[in-house]
Amino acid sequence: MPDSCPGITRRGFLSAASALPFSSVLPANAAPASTVSIARCPDYGPALTPVLRTLFDQLGGLAGIVRGKTVSIKINLTGSPSQRLGTTPAEHAQYTHPAVVGATVRLMGEAGAKRIRIVEGCFACDEPMEEFILQAGWDPMPLLNAAQRVEMENTNTLGKGRRYARFATPKGGHIFPGFDLNHAYEECDVLVSIAKLKEHATCGVTLSMKNMFGATPLTIYGDHAGKDEPDENGARGGRGTIMHSGARGPATSAPQEKDPRSPRMDKWRMPRIVADIAAARPIQFAIIDGIYTMSGGEGPWNHGPLRAVRPGILIAGTNAVCTDSVATAVMGFDPMAVRGTAPFEACDSSLLLAEQLGAGTRDLSKIEVAGVPIKDALFRFRGGKA
Repeated sequence: MPDSCPGITRRGFLSAASALPFSSVLPANAAPASTVSIARCPDYGPALTPVLRTLFDQLGGLAGIVRGKTVSIKINLTGSPSQRLGTTPAEHAQYTHPAVVGATVRLMGEAGAKRIRIVEGCFACDEPMEEFILQAGWDPMPLLNAAQRVEMENTNTLGKGRRYARFATPKGGHIFPGFDLNHAYEECDVLVSIAKLKEHATCGVTLSMKNMFGATPLTIYGDHAGKDEPDENGARGGRGTIMHSGARGPATSAPQEKDPRSPRMDKWRMPRIVADIAAARPIQFAIIDGIYTMSGGEGPWNHGPLRAVRPGILIAGTNAVCTDSVATAVMGFDPMAVRGTAPFEACDSSLLLAEQLGAGTRDLSKIEVAGVPIKDALFRFRGGKA
């Protein structure tokens, strides 16, 4: 049992788990596999754009994916801009680096993307995304000018849309049969997730799939969300009450949990919610920034040994489960690991849970790796060089 669940015995946990609906312990399917590309990149300087171009070309090129299409790029700005790992800038630790975002936007624009939205559920706020980026110490203008028709949207709220978009989870999902999300996740032909290469306190790893957890609007899934309809004034705080602990449900207008009797433990719930989101709103293009990052957790707020590290790696693929599985291996972990084995010592594997929903395979023997082999890209997060 995880040590974060005082008062719950192992017998009680197993009893509760055995009573769960069949979909919570779905058998693995013949999930799809796709190529994943790995490249070395020393920093965020002039080498970045050429390396990204090569990375994308190894996957067949961007033109076939984005030409003439609307693209939404979900980035990772987890936590407040004021939270830092010592003196390390957020973009060298927990945030997706703006240079990776800008170079990706530029290359997608050159490949013929018709319209590009940069989106994120900015931490605990309902202000425009441009304002949040300014607070992080970035200038939003280079990102907005990196291609034609680029815009930004904070997806914590309804934003510029007229309604929330509903996405059903295949097979009914593990916990949620569907999600209501900002219109930007529906009004796009291609969804891109640009994540950071990191460990995670409640999910083991946080990569392109876990990045999509931030897509859930605070107006519906936040601590101050409306009880009946989404509360556009409630986009403050976190998602702990509804998502992590399940102390209450989302706004009743949104899809509700399948089984309110299921365990109320974050390390049981969160991996399943991540898998449900990944299956409900599939990522068409996953990019993982592992040039500079951190080890020991997903942010400076984590307990335990945290440090800034420099793997010097970029990873990309067209299937999020496959891409995250390769990234997990690059971090020195086995993507086939289950609960009780690193990095899932105290939580379930979102890779396995997403695989069970048919979102993709985590079996490296079925995934073609282009560019740098995993063994040559290996950077052990538990014992890697800083």
